[in-house]
Amino acid sequence: QKLELQPLLFSVSRLLDRFYFRYFLVGSNNAETKYRVLKIDRTEPKDLVIIDDRHVYTQQEVRELLGRLDLGNRTKMGQKGSSGLFRAVSAFGVVGFVRFLEGYYIVLITKRRKMADIGGHAIYKVEDTNMIYIPNDSVRVTHPDEARYLRIFQNVDLSSNFYFSYSYDLSHSLQYNLTVLRMPLEMLKSETTQNRQESFDIFEDEGLITQGGSGVFGICSEPYMKYVWNGELLDIIKSTVHRDWLLYIIHGFCGQSKLLIYGRPVYVTLIARRSSKFAGTRFLKRGANCEGDVANEVETEQILCDASVMSFTAGSYSSYVQVRGSVPLYWSQDISTMMPKPPITLDQADPFAHVAALHFDQMFQRFGSPIIILNLVKEREKRKHERILSEELVAAVTYLNQFLPPEHTIVYIPWDMAKYTKSKLCNVLDRLNVIAESVVKKTGFFVNRPDSYCSILRPDEKWNELGGCVIPTGRLQTGILRTNCVDCLDRTNTAQFMVGKCALAYQLYSLGLIDKPNLQFDTDAVRLFEELYEDHGDTLSLQYGGSQLVHRVKTYRKIAPWTQHSKDIMQTLSRYYSNAFSDADRQDSINLFLGVFHPTEGKPHLWELPTDFYLHHKNTMRLLPTRRSYTYWWTPEVIKHLPLPYDEVICAANLKKLIVKKFHKYEEEIDIHNEFFRPYELSSFDDTFCLAMTSSARDFMPKTVGIDPSPFTVRKPDETGKSVLGNKSNREEAVLQRKTAASAPPPPSEEAVSSSSEDDSGTDREEEGSVSQRSTPVKMTDAGDSAKVTENVVQPMKELYGINLSDGLSEEDFSIYSRFVQLGQSQHKQDKNSQQPCSKCSDGVIKLTPISAFSQDNIYEVQPPRVDRKSTEIFQAHIQASQGIMQPLGKEDSSMYREYIRNRYL
Repeated sequence: QKLELQPLLFSVSRLLDRFYFRYFLVGSNNAETKYRVLKIDRTEPKDLVIIDDRHVYTQQEVRELLGRLDLGNRTKMGQKGSSGLFRAVSAFGVVGFVRFLEGYYIVLITKRRKMADIGGHAIYKVEDTNMIYIPNDSVRVTHPDEARYLRIFQNVDLSSNFYFSYSYDLSHSLQYNLTVLRMPLEMLKSETTQNRQESFDIFEDEGLITQGGSGVFGICSEPYMKYVWNGELLDIIKSTVHRDWLLYIIHGFCGQSKLLIYGRPVYVTLIARRSSKFAGTRFLKRGANCEGDVANEVETEQILCDASVMSFTAGSYSSYVQVRGSVPLYWSQDISTMMPKPPITLDQADPFAHVAALHFDQMFQRFGSPIIILNLVKEREKRKHERILSEELVAAVTYLNQFLPPEHTIVYIPWDMAKYTKSKLCNVLDRLNVIAESVVKKTGFFVNRPDSYCSILRPDEKWNELGGCVIPTGRLQTGILRTNCVDCLDRTNTAQFMVGKCALAYQLYSLGLIDKPNLQFDTDAVRLFEELYEDHGDTLSLQYGGSQLVHRVKTYRKIAPWTQHSKDIMQTLSRYYSNAFSDADRQDSINLFLGVFHPTEGKPHLWELPTDFYLHHKNTMRLLPTRRSYTYWWTPEVIKHLPLPYDEVICAANLKKLIVKKFHKYEEEIDIHNEFFRPYELSSFDDTFCLAMTSSARDFMPKTVGIDPSPFTVRKPDETGKSVLGNKSNREEAVLQRKTAASAPPPPSEEAVSSSSEDDSGTDREEEGSVSQRSTPVKMTDAGDSAKVTENVVQPMKELYGINLSDGLSEEDFSIYSRFVQLGQSQHKQDKNSQQPCSKCSDGVIKLTPISAFSQDNIYEVQPPRVDRKSTEIFQAHIQASQGIMQPLGKEDSSMYREYIRNRYL
């Protein structure tokens, strides 16, 4: 029996129709052929009453249903006004339901924007939302503090970096999502019985028989709730409504860029998932809580896919995952002193590393082994500050490693990045590149296709040393890199960029796009990737620290322009202001949004609490279950399957997390082709091409004709597409910037610039003759060189056209041109004897001999191809159909037409 696996596609748009006593929430799929209806009661002042009949309506049926509801609830004719059905709002999804001190609100997504596309699955950013109060005015019980709670809740700006997808699970990695599709079909057959009651299709089994015994299993996995931000808002309806209504959103970053390799499109996607556990702002959330969840934990995944093939099963996809997070210890910083660098305090003694054990056990379960810790915290300081964390982390890792099997021990890499940055003889990024190579070799990466034949034929020595798990269908990433500094912002983002750059080279090599797994700086590909990572770092820094990145990759390369220093100072001041004055309000909003705090009548309000410590540390309010063993601190089932992550292992516990349902081959719920291309409706270019992503050819490749268009060619910094400007004023400005950049002082040390506790950019003043990392030396010019500057504004002819037309042709060029002329003349039906080639180059004329299998094949005429019998019959039947002569339908055609009618109209 032929069975296929496809991801499930869920509903798209919702309409909220309004009665005085109830709301009707009507949801449809993307093609608007299937509908579901929710009835929400408005007569309950404080309870949420939702009825889901779990029936799938057609478009005609839902129109008749709403028409009957409208007609039955109108007032008698002749009376003023009308109490019938009317539309309240149109939306793209339900964020959830929330209640403070009065009744419930429903939060709807009213505006979205497409941000990325992965295998035909669209990823959207929430642009605008609408909160609607459910109970009507006649039953509403007012409370004086309700408006304040509403303002605090709405301080979480849902239009800022919240993302969702109808058909792709954003809470899981690409490796997990595609591993689910490779599960053995025998296991999935038994899972379909539990979902049989959800199907109302009486033709299901009959349809599968008529298709020759072929069937399709649709698979949906439960989201990883750690990265879901509206889980608490959906929890109240999770058990009462169909799963199609549940739309999970993540918080973090999503960006996609197009890498054009000689016209072949490759999409580079960066997805960052921020943890909803122990979430908060910079100084208010440090370290870890009692359950092993750390502050500022973000999982970053870079996905590479060949955009010429859209399908997950037929396309080429690769991904690499890494994590950042605060040091997993009980520590904090007291901001009441209003100091730029508050002292670091260890809050609790943890000699048996209990909280670190819980944290690393979670990582073993999700990522497998090895776990590699890259600690960028300072190790040598005059006054002990950051070194407190380093010493405690080393002690915790050393304690935990003595009980682990030797092959699965935690790898600890300490590297004082600030110290190396201040050194004049050390290259920070070169050292980071060495660390990145060793990390990627240990963890490997995910790719859904086996090694290409050229890699087997000419294997690269670095490729043979690559770790991970090799399977018949490709490679799996086993293990994870966990990077941290104090804030996990500036230094961490640069280190993650270098590791991501190294992994990107291996990903491109695995897809057969480059000949060696190595990428150089100042290429279009790396510049595109660097811009993507800087947007990623700015977004995460704004969410946690209140400002953009203070120090970037260019800062550590020591090629940042002098204007960047003033921007760094402003970002530092912005971060300090945010931490001192607005972080407390933001923390209250996050606690309320995530359900950490539930308003209750008769108990202290959120703004009356002196601290939220007990809200995030549950062991302060009640006794937790029995403490784990001090020696066997891991979960036994997890350690058995290492180095593979337990979440991706095929076992009974993981199969319970899957929702499996049997479908027809042409069912819309699993048909990604119809979902993406919408062949049954008139599409507009604005909707089809709404995603305007950064392109390496348009934004980074120089516009000069004679330049190599490869995105892997090293270019000068002033040769990018963004710096080759069109008009004269911009060119003069660029020349002036290069002049001033050369005469500007080098970047000042971090102690002079930054007052933040990040301490990322410590760069001392450069002395003359010291080792510099500037990519291109810039020559200083004075006022007497203005004539030369003017000459540079007008591009020379050779740079524009690749050849100087004013010069005469060389003898070699003239010979090549004559051969080209002769090549064209030989294709004409002319007498060869009448052709008189140029005497100057008669020795170089090519004598052409026809080698084609077609006797008349040339550039002017071609022999008609032979057509087989079946193709001829199909063409003749097409001609007869246009004349009204129809051919009798075969059994297969009848079955296909029947399936089309059933899926479209029934």
